[in-house]
Amino acid sequence: MSRVAKQPVTLPQGVTATIGADSVSIKGAKGTLNLAVNAQHAKVVQDGGVLKVQKANDSREADMVAGSIRAHLANIVVGVSKGYERKLELVGVGYRAAAQGKNLNLTLGFSHPIVYAAPEGITIETPSQTEILVKGSDVQKVGQVAADIRNFRPPEPYKGKGVRYAGEQIELKEAKKK
Repeated sequence: MSRVAKQPVTLPQGVTATIGADSVSIKGAKGTLNLAVNAQHAKVVQDGGVLKVQKANDSREADMVAGSIRAHLANIVVGVSKGYERKLELVGVGYRAAAQGKNLNLTLGFSHPIVYAAPEGITIETPSQTEILVKGSDVQKVGQVAADIRNFRPPEPYKGKGVRYAGEQIELKEAKKK
C-alpha cells in the first residue's frame, strides 16, 4: 500500500464524517465538503475520530487511488476546520483592486476595468488597493480562483509588473543593449 494511504486522517474537534457507499461527507465549522470514492479501488473506514483508507484489491492502480483519496480527505478536513487562503499582490502604477460584495473590480492598465465574480464558497477581500485575499474551504477552488485572477495580468519579465502571488520571486530579464 502507498505510504500516503497508510497514514490515518485525524478528525479535529467539531468535525464529523459521514461515509456513504461511494462518497464521504465531512462537515465542520467552515461548511460541508464531499469526496467521491471509487469503490472498485479503495474504501474509507471510520475508527473513532480517525479516518483510514483501505485499498480494495492488490493492483497498482488501487495503491495510487488510495493515496490520492487519503490526501484529498486530509485537505478537506483542514478546509472545513481552518479554511484556506491565498494572497495576491498587484505591482504596477495604477493597478488597483476593490472587492464589492461577491465581485472583484480590477484596474490593471487595460482600457476597461475587469469585474470578476467569485464562485460559490469563495470570499474575496482586499485589505489594501494592491492586495487580494482569496479565502474558502476547498483548496482546489481557492487555488483556481487565485490562478484565474493572476491570469488577467501575469507578471511580465522586464519590470515585474502584474498580478503575482505573495512572496513569488520574478526573475527579471536584462533590457536590450544598444
